[in-house]
Amino acid sequence: MRVMQPDDRARFESLLGWSFRDDSVIAQALSHRSWCAEHPDEGSNERLEFLGDAVLGIIVTDHIFRAYPSLQEGELAKVRASVVNAEVLADIGARIGLGACLRLGKGEANSGGREKPSILADAMEAVIAAVYLDGGMDAAWSVVMRLFEPRIIDAATGPGGDDYKTRLQEIAAQRFDRLPRYQVRDEGPDHAKRFFATVRLDGEAYGNGDGGSKKQAEQAAARAAWVRISAGEPPVEGLEVNQDAGTP
Repeated sequence: MRVMQPDDRARFESLLGWSFRDDSVIAQALSHRSWCAEHPDEGSNERLEFLGDAVLGIIVTDHIFRAYPSLQEGELAKVRASVVNAEVLADIGARIGLGACLRLGKGEANSGGREKPSILADAMEAVIAAVYLDGGMDAAWSVVMRLFEPRIIDAATGPGGDDYKTRLQEIAAQRFDRLPRYQVRDEGPDHAKRFFATVRLDGEAYGNGDGGSKKQAEQAAARAAWVRISAGEPPVEGLEVNQDAGTP
């Protein structure tokens, strides 16, 4: 079953972060009900939307619960709500070129259905479910974090959130009398770059982290260092990066 042209599929799967093994599951995830009205023998993505909503919810909830221990229930709920919503789903779908891959009926396609936020949001949930069915929870977790982690970090480190770079700077001033220094390197192509950071105090490495942007990687490294220093633990051996960004 050919769902899309090979080059289009390769680009989509690269941006998504998962290569499907089962053509039928991705075909259904991309099939809008308008397509199925014209092809009665094929099922729409509506059932997959239901599953994808649950998979996305548990992954984001579990991650923010573990990653931001200082946030209370209400704050956790706000972070989750700011990430798990139709607007964010549609935006991420648009960013990975989901609209061009959708199977739409002629009328829906001609009326701009590939750009409609409601269709993109529903299809994005269906694609998450398809990844889960095709590769299990580990695959779904990897894809969700790849795509949604920047939104999570922005939500959690906004006003009232957990800005661990600021927290680390404060504790470093008290205990080391100097600012943390971050070293950052990146890997991967421009459209799917990953950043890796190490934070040092007095020349010693106290934490590292990674993310989809330099800011995210530094926040993750700062959090690891803040937890270690708060617990009175020593520096960590072997935390190195190759490119020194020299950022405070």
